[in-house]
Amino acid sequence: MSTPDLAPRRTLGGVVAVWVLALVAGVAIGVFVPAEWRAQWITVALGGCVIAAFAVQLWYGRSQAFIQRVAASVLGALIVLGLVTAGFGLASIVPR
Repeated sequence: MSTPDLAPRRTLGGVVAVWVLALVAGVAIGVFVPAEWRAQWITVALGGCVIAAFAVQLWYGRSQAFIQRVAASVLGALIVLGLVTAGFGLASIVPR
């Protein structure tokens, strides 16, 4: 039987870290990748965020609500990448 943590670490930081990673990856893809390859690279970035979410939550070492934290991380990353992609998509139809 394990003893409970007296002051457990906050888990919101790990969730938000994956969201920030998704934002940085999405902006980097939008800036450096040609428009015809962006969709493929966004899916690669989402896969990287899934792996990062598992790694960050495993690093915390807490089993309570593990699935919820990973799901929140991945869902937030999906939303962030979707918003970034929508922004670059709208920017591409505006004439220069």
